[in-house]
Amino acid sequence: MEEDKAARAAQRGELTDQDQGHGQSVGVPAAGQHEDVSYSPTGGPGIRHWQEASITEPGLEDRGNVFFAAVEMTRMPMILTDPNLPDNPVVFANRAFEDLTGYRQEEIVGRNCRFLQGPQTDREKVAELRDAVAEHRPISVELLNYKRDGTPFWNGVFVAPVFGADDKLLYFFASQLDVTRRHTAEQSFRQAQKMESIGQLTAGLAHDFNNLLQVISGSLELLRNKLQDDRLARYVDRAGEAAERGAKLTRQLLAFARKTRLEPRVSDVNRLVHEFMDMLDSTAGSRVEMQVNLRRRLPPVLVDVAHLELALLNVVINARDAMPAGGTVTISTSIVALEENGLPGGPYVVISVSDDGEGMPAHVRERATEPFFTTKGTGKGTGLGLAMVQGFVQQSRGKLEIDSEAGQGTIIRMFFPAAAEDVEAVPPRPAPERRLPQEPRGGAETIMVVEDSEDVLTLAREHLEALGYRVIAARNADEALELLERPENVGIDLLFSDILMPGSMNGLTLAQRVREQRPDVAVLLTTGYNEDLVAEGPSTSNWDVLGKPYRRSALEDRVRWALNRRAGKPQSLRDQGGGPKHEG
Repeated sequence: MEEDKAARAAQRGELTDQDQGHGQSVGVPAAGQHEDVSYSPTGGPGIRHWQEASITEPGLEDRGNVFFAAVEMTRMPMILTDPNLPDNPVVFANRAFEDLTGYRQEEIVGRNCRFLQGPQTDREKVAELRDAVAEHRPISVELLNYKRDGTPFWNGVFVAPVFGADDKLLYFFASQLDVTRRHTAEQSFRQAQKMESIGQLTAGLAHDFNNLLQVISGSLELLRNKLQDDRLARYVDRAGEAAERGAKLTRQLLAFARKTRLEPRVSDVNRLVHEFMDMLDSTAGSRVEMQVNLRRRLPPVLVDVAHLELALLNVVINARDAMPAGGTVTISTSIVALEENGLPGGPYVVISVSDDGEGMPAHVRERATEPFFTTKGTGKGTGLGLAMVQGFVQQSRGKLEIDSEAGQGTIIRMFFPAAAEDVEAVPPRPAPERRLPQEPRGGAETIMVVEDSEDVLTLAREHLEALGYRVIAARNADEALELLERPENVGIDLLFSDILMPGSMNGLTLAQRVREQRPDVAVLLTTGYNEDLVAEGPSTSNWDVLGKPYRRSALEDRVRWALNRRAGKPQSLRDQGGGPKHEG
């Protein structure tokens, strides 16, 4: 303590009479000591303001001077505490402190500042503050405090000691600053960075992972067709189901990463909700009452119908799980006008799904759209439902809002920009045509398969040759174009190519080159990763794309469909009926 006194005395000696308060007070300038503090009312590092003071008139009774009026008029919350009284209570609080916290003078004076703390206040930061007070040194910290009504706010606190003329500690001065807005912005930015990193990692792994799943599921299908032992067949079926779950997981992650190839069409949201209600009702179960409240005369929206239905299904499943004893789920539509704020301004159609379930506390709500975050028990959820919904809505140029409080239910809102008024909605899609299963067989057609994965190439070749097609294999686009120029390959009927490949061009560019040279060649593309499709935009919607991993039956149908379309024959797909051509 003696060394501290000497240091303070030395610093005071360097101050002018004006700095010393004309003999009534003296202080130690901050001199940038708290430069690393993330908040500053002055907009920069403090240099001249005092971080420690000594006064000659310690009393608080004289409040008639202009400086007291200034303290009461400033919008900067300020308090004084007296460490010489038990528990270091507040002995003065200005009016801005009342505005900040919601407490009145009689509720503040005489209490230790810990009354602002709450369940999520960082105890380590509190310990730092307590240690600084014990050591009579200044400190700057940011704490999550709570107002009188329970509202949390981030409080930027600067605490400094005030000494008497004899170097006796008299008070601690503390100024506060509500930095909630900055904290929220920083948290949102970090969250966006984290989600973007996860999305990039997810999309980057999707290609190789889907190739592996393609080999696994395809090989299992071939093996299943040759097994006669029912017990062994069950093992194969179980492995196939696991591969299917892996494929679904990858599709959900790609949707979260906004790498799904959407095929939007102008649609009437009310009609889509009405047509999908039977599925939603059966999914919700008998304990849940489904209600609808659809606003009439909504403008159409440009949306991928299949993905919108899947998003609604995921939200309703979450609502059902939040009401284990049953309850009500209400699906409503409305129209709102949004000002430009990250999204273009204008009319938006809103689909809301509300429930009266358990709701979400703040810390759960903040992480609700993170992939793999779930509050459900083991095996009851992947934590990808809302992550996928948010990715789809954002990729559709809209936004997702979650309004929820613990014990007060949840409202999920999906905003989609309204389509132009002069665009007519697409009529309802026809029900899928049902026909007896039959294996489409190849004729004399020749198919060029372009695939950089040796295992996937071998598997596709085996499937197609078993169907009676002649197959020419290439491992990249350059090799495919070289083979195409050979005289013996003039009769190629279909190009079946992966999109993402090493070499001078990808599958999209290859398809364009092949069409330029031979317009009569049909094209079928396949991919386990949609980045190229998303980047190319609407121009890619003309290509027929088969997502990996695909079933043998899907490959058979899609090849036959592409060949029939080229020949002008009627198209018949097992899964035809309005879903997106892209299955990945």
